[in-house]
Amino acid sequence: MEEVLLKNAEEFYLSGEDNLLKKRFNAAYSDFFKALVIFCDYLIYNQIKRLPKNHVDRFILLESYFSEIYKGVSEFFKEYTFSYNSIIVEKEVIKLKKYVAEIQELVRNKKRA
Repeated sequence: MEEVLLKNAEEFYLSGEDNLLKKRFNAAYSDFFKALVIFCDYLIYNQIKRLPKNHVDRFILLESYFSEIYKGVSEFFKEYTFSYNSIIVEKEVIKLKKYVAEIQELVRNKKRA
């Protein structure tokens, strides 16, 4: 299960990078956010061997087991839902991409341990 999560997260991350290069900022933001939540699912699964059922379940589990990550993901979720009917600017995509890279590094460190 963990390898599937990592593969899917990496695919969305790479898609986000491709969309960012092509200046498709809403699509890039969506891809990076999907990568972020899948990396979070990995952390949750690694810790309690359970996958979240939906966003609400994910936020409850993040708040319980990864409170600092919960705060970050919550803020990016607001922008993610904002993107449904508005335009995301490049600097917001870059900000999310950097945060996803931080979580990705945390996942890599967990995987090594």
